[in-house]
Amino acid sequence: MRVEQQPAFVLHARPWRETSLILEALTRDHGRVGLIARGVRRERARLPRALLQPLTPVRLDWSGRGELATLTAADAAGPMLPLAGTPLLCALYLNELVMRLVPRHDPHPELFGDYVIAIERLAGNEDPAWTLRRFERDLMGHLGYGMLLDADADSGEPVVPANVYAYRLDAGPVPWRGPADGLKLSGAALLALAEDRLPAQADLVALRRLMRALISHRLEGQTLRAWNMLGDGFNAPAPADS
Repeated sequence: MRVEQQPAFVLHARPWRETSLILEALTRDHGRVGLIARGVRRERARLPRALLQPLTPVRLDWSGRGELATLTAADAAGPMLPLAGTPLLCALYLNELVMRLVPRHDPHPELFGDYVIAIERLAGNEDPAWTLRRFERDLMGHLGYGMLLDADADSGEPVVPANVYAYRLDAGPVPWRGPADGLKLSGAALLALAEDRLPAQADLVALRRLMRALISHRLEGQTLRAWNMLGDGFNAPAPADS
C-alpha cells in the first residue's frame, strides 16, 4: 500500500537503530499509524527531521503494510504551533492520550479534526483545562465510549442542574447517596460538558476527576505519564466529597 500527501501530526518519535526513528502519527484518513523514518538521524538526511516533531502540521507519504510502514516523504503543511508552559504540557498530554487509547489503523477523520481544533485552542487564549475536557469527551465518543451526561442512568429522567450525582463509569449519572457511590458531580457540571458550555471552576475540577477516572477505566487501571506532569495543581484542588 502506498499513501501520499496525508495530513498528519507526529505524536511521538523514538530512536531506532543507529540512524532512524520510529514515529507514531495521527493521520486524517488512516488514524494512528506507525512509521519508520529511515536515515533521518544522519547529518545529511534525505527526509527533513525538523518536520518530524510533535505539534507540526505535515503531509506524509509512506509505503508498506503491517504495523510499521516506511516513511518516504514529509512536507510542511503549516508552522509548528506556538505552545509553551501549561498549554505545551496539555498538548503533549493529548498526544499521549491518543497513543494510549486509539488503536493503529482505525480511521477516525472526526478525531483528527477535533485534535487540530484542540491544539489550536491551546495555542490561543482558551482555557486549557476546558479544552482538555472537551477533547476527552469527544475522543471517548469516537472510540465508542460515548458518555451519558444529560439523563439519569437508572430512571432516564433529565439531569437537574441543582442536583448532585454520582457517576457510574459503565453507565452514567445516578442520584448521589453518599461517599460509597464514588465520583460526585453537580448536575450543572454534567450539563455543561453535554452542552459544550464553560462550567464554573469547581465544576471544571470535578469534570477533570471524572475524565481521569473514565480514561483510567478504559486503560484497565493504568495512568498516563502526562497526569504527573500536569499535576493535581493544574486546577484548584477539588472539594472533598461529603
